[in-house]
Amino acid sequence: MPSCRPPWVTDTDFAERYRPDKTTTVMTQHSQLAQPTPMQNRSSIVQAAQQAPGDPGRTPVCAHCNKIIRGRYLVALGRSWHPEEFTCCQCKAVLEEGGFFEERGSIYCTKCYDSRYAPNCAKCKKIITGEIMHALKMTWHVQCFVCAACKTPIRNNAFYMEEGEPYCEKDYEKMFGTKCHGCDFKIDAGDRFLEALGYSWHDTCFVCAVCQMNLEGKTFYSKKDKPLCKTHAFSHV
Repeated sequence: MPSCRPPWVTDTDFAERYRPDKTTTVMTQHSQLAQPTPMQNRSSIVQAAQQAPGDPGRTPVCAHCNKIIRGRYLVALGRSWHPEEFTCCQCKAVLEEGGFFEERGSIYCTKCYDSRYAPNCAKCKKIITGEIMHALKMTWHVQCFVCAACKTPIRNNAFYMEEGEPYCEKDYEKMFGTKCHGCDFKIDAGDRFLEALGYSWHDTCFVCAVCQMNLEGKTFYSKKDKPLCKTHAFSHV
């Protein structure tokens, strides 16, 4: 078959590759999947000291003051502690109850850890202590990274950027999507296309309506909004 015939005739996979519901990761200005990091069940991250009763058969030594512990003591990070000396390195709160974090050898209560190490949201600038959204090389609260049109959190769905604002796929197609006048499928970013007769066309779809010869870069004529090559524009066929 002639190579100038449109792709939906010569390519048996064309309909599958360009079906209307097929998503793409190549967007108009920016393409990227947002990467939400689940709040990883803080019980798997936050550690907790365990209280241990006095054991006559053992003489524990406090990891803080290096003195023998008489009576009740705490066990944390594989060491023993006087309960009153197992404290946050920043606010000095006793961590006998509640969770704690260890970072670079230092111990923090959850509040001090979040204020020191938790990232800030790119939109509201507040600390993110729960689920984190990674997108556009920044971090966001999930509820702050939303479609500019419908305000729905984008989470890990594909999104489109237009004039600095993110849009979910549905709203982007509704507001900014362009369809090819030849095949009626959308023109994706990265596709070669042209403007002619007041419409947008894939470069392979702009063909003579009679002989299917590709008209990109060639002189063409039109009749009833259909492109025609010079031969068929003046023929009675």
